Amino acid sequence: MAADSDESEVFEITDFTTASEWERFVSRVEEVLNDWKLTGNSASRLSPEKGSYTSGTWCEKSQDINFADFKFYITHHFLKDECEQDEGTDTPKEDVLPLAMQDLLCMNNDFPPRAHCLVRWYGLREFVVISPGTNCEAIISESKCNLLLSSVSISLANCGSQVPMFVQIQQKWRRMYAGECQGSGVRTDFEIVQLRKVPSQYNHLSGLLDIFKSKIGCTLFPLPPVNIAIRFTYILQDWQQYSWPQQPPDFDTLLGGEVGGVEFGKLPFGACEEPISELHLATTWPYLTEGIVVDNDVYSDLDPLQAPHWSVRVKTAENPQCLLGDFLTEFFKLCCKKESTEEVLGRGLSEEEGKENSDISSALSKLTEPTATVPITKLSVSNMVHTARKHIRRHRRIDESPLNTDVLNSVLLYLFPDAAVEKSSENIKSKTAQPNSSETTEQDKNSDYNLFLQLKSAPSDSLTYRLALCVCLVNYNYGGPRAVAHLWQEFVLELRYRLENNYLIYGLAGGPPDLRCCLLHQKLQMLNCCIERKRARDEVRKTLDSSKDRERRVSGGSQNSRQAPESAASTTTSQGKSWDSWSDSEDEFFECLSDQGEIEAPQTDGGKDVSKSKAEGRLHPYNNMTLLNSTEPLYVPVTQEPAPMTEDLLEEQSEVLAKLGTSAEGTHLRARMQSACLLSDMESFKAANPGCVLEDFVRWYSPRDYVEEEVVDEKGNTVVKGELSPRMKIPGNMWVEAWETARVTPARRQRRLFDDTKEAEKVLHYLAMQKPADVACHLLPCMIHAAILKLKEEESVEDIPSVKKNIQQTISQASKLLHPPNRDYKKLEDFINQLMVMEIAITRARSLKAKFSVSEDEKGEDTDELEKFVSSLLEEPEVAVIGAGQGPAGSIIHRLFINSQRLADFTSDEAALLAPMDEDLGPDRKLPGRSSKVADFPPPAGREILLRTCVPRPAPYSKALPQRLFCVMMRDEFRLAGAFSTDTSFF
Repeated sequence: MAADSDESEVFEITDFTTASEWERFVSRVEEVLNDWKLTGNSASRLSPEKGSYTSGTWCEKSQDINFADFKFYITHHFLKDECEQDEGTDTPKEDVLPLAMQDLLCMNNDFPPRAHCLVRWYGLREFVVISPGTNCEAIISESKCNLLLSSVSISLANCGSQVPMFVQIQQKWRRMYAGECQGSGVRTDFEIVQLRKVPSQYNHLSGLLDIFKSKIGCTLFPLPPVNIAIRFTYILQDWQQYSWPQQPPDFDTLLGGEVGGVEFGKLPFGACEEPISELHLATTWPYLTEGIVVDNDVYSDLDPLQAPHWSVRVKTAENPQCLLGDFLTEFFKLCCKKESTEEVLGRGLSEEEGKENSDISSALSKLTEPTATVPITKLSVSNMVHTARKHIRRHRRIDESPLNTDVLNSVLLYLFPDAAVEKSSENIKSKTAQPNSSETTEQDKNSDYNLFLQLKSAPSDSLTYRLALCVCLVNYNYGGPRAVAHLWQEFVLELRYRLENNYLIYGLAGGPPDLRCCLLHQKLQMLNCCIERKRARDEVRKTLDSSKDRERRVSGGSQNSRQAPESAASTTTSQGKSWDSWSDSEDEFFECLSDQGEIEAPQTDGGKDVSKSKAEGRLHPYNNMTLLNSTEPLYVPVTQEPAPMTEDLLEEQSEVLAKLGTSAEGTHLRARMQSACLLSDMESFKAANPGCVLEDFVRWYSPRDYVEEEVVDEKGNTVVKGELSPRMKIPGNMWVEAWETARVTPARRQRRLFDDTKEAEKVLHYLAMQKPADVACHLLPCMIHAAILKLKEEESVEDIPSVKKNIQQTISQASKLLHPPNRDYKKLEDFINQLMVMEIAITRARSLKAKFSVSEDEKGEDTDELEKFVSSLLEEPEVAVIGAGQGPAGSIIHRLFINSQRLADFTSDEAALLAPMDEDLGPDRKLPGRSSKVADFPPPAGREILLRTCVPRPAPYSKALPQRLFCVMMRDEFRLAGAFSTDTSFF
């Protein structure tokens, strides 16, 4: 019994104060509204100015909230400029309507071209939306919708917020919202109806007015007038009868009728298809009242030509094919390929390449054999290379050649135009491979010419730049990587031919490699340097040989006749360029480029002139100085020029020097490697100044290291005494060691500091080993350089401010992407896409100018207005047509629709005959022979009707409040968005 009594005393306690999930949700909404400071009345703001919904800045902020395990987003949308305008103003009176209710009646921003759908339907400048979170199902059931609406209503009431709040219901694509706005004794309910088809009884203004009046249920008589705003939208899709975006192909050219085809050295530009797909004309009647206009199922007054306001927007084609973008894209794809030349050209051509290589290797092996039974000139590498090239061309059938012979010859002639002009040997010697100085000076002033400095490409008149254009064109039109590999082989062979025959490479500035340019340009400049040195050396040898021949002829006698065959043989050998070029570099000596400054003093019998007679390689006396140990003038010697280097060689040298370490031995070795030029100059100085000492050399070479000071000698006279600087007196100084080891050797008999034969071979080997992708990577800066110049050229014709600004930004961006050694190809791809976007913008401008008859040749009264109209179409979402249908732009738009309607009545063949547009067609004229049944405009693609009034609800004695109904009628949609206000003071 005790146990039973204990069990009966246990009971369950239910705590009814625990918050439910619904209460937590309502509390969370209130918390967010308080955090965003959306409580209280903000109706003191001024009405929005006309167009502010389009020109102003719309902002939004969002947070996550949960209803049990269901996720929602709550988002605050507001017009930033308006919301920040009146912060801190005094709180208005309680009877002032909420801001949202005032916006319902405001007519300044009807039909904004770019805004949230709720802004367009209700004219609101601030509202809050609660929508299902990502991957959450839509709120479809009626009970859930009502639960959310009640939550919104309670949250607004508890916070005292007057900002309208909406809940997104049904499927998201339907854009269905239900919402509420609360004020002091007033409430507005927002409701939306969406159907697939337009009911026939509501397919006009009269039926919609009936819906509106029945919904507000006003019992007043007569009913307050209903304000009406109407917009009809017409779509023009048929642009085919107007200007083709590209010039028709020229079938007589080498390109064989390619669309947008250009000659070598130029880049194509423009779209291959119409970049403007549609033109949308919106005809608006902004201020109407009931009874002024008739629109029912029998008759309508709404003629678009009579609409007081026209506005136009254009719909652009998505990613139209553009020629410059295609060229750049294909070129960039070539950069990313990894196939070698043998893999690209195939086995057949690679076998013949192997034969060529075997011919060259056999030439080298025969050259090194001590006993040669064949004349030396027959064994030259030059001869073997040309034999191999002939062998390749003889065995390669025309149909197997990756690149057509005519195309190849045209490319090579464009790259080397000097090859087409027959020159004598004198012309070849006097030829320069760079523009004249005045031309260069003018180009340096041009920012476009100096653009290569920022992009690290090459000057726009250089061989490298032209090569990039040719490779790009060959890659796109003539066979892709195979054709590029073929062109590159021929290009390298042409360079070798020029080296062996002492022809300077056309289109390269003289002097050492310009480290500001791309590496390939530096390599070509290095090869040109080698050719220049080789030519100069051969000229000196010919001069020496001719002088020896003159001496022999002057001496005369039998000795001259006996030595004549030998002298002829030596002359022949010296003129054999291949043997001179390919001899062992250990036996090659530097020949002075000019011996005019050398002084060969006559020998005398006296001992005092012996030192003077030995002087060689003098240029001129140096600042009236004399040698320290004699009274002889100090002469500036003829010295060798330092060896030119490309940036990869400089990096390689710096790496070698860095690897020597910081040890004493490494430091000594590094100093010796860096003192080759110093040793050469010392030997030249000793030859030019017999009897000189190190102090003499330092006075000329490094005056700061020779310190002079005034001292008093034994006799009391003030004299100037000089000595080497402290750093020159350090034990083991490299200058002292080099001076002791330096021989008395003039520059022309020294071993060359710059072995042009070896360096030329290194350059040619480097070029021959390049894959097609490597060639494209080297030329990529030049291609981007050319593309930017093309964009600037085309933009200057169309004058598009936004594109001009973007071009300047892309130049700075390109300089960052192209300079680093390891390029980011993903960023480069994005950069090329930016260039394509600018090309599309320019082609759109060109297309619109053609449609609206804007040309530079025809300057009329309306041209400036049309140019401004076209420019605005590219920059703004929607542009007003001045003068509506009667203005210059409106007349052209009207004519476009008339021609489109006329073509729609005929078959495609008949339409082609009628396609030319009648230029003399006025706004009120009809086409001759055209049926009067065909309307000027097609049926509107969309109709929007906005109804507004202010009536008391729900009783006649209630406060008059704003009522609004927005109606959208399209072919596959019928939407009614209503905002109906109620006085809740006594209800």
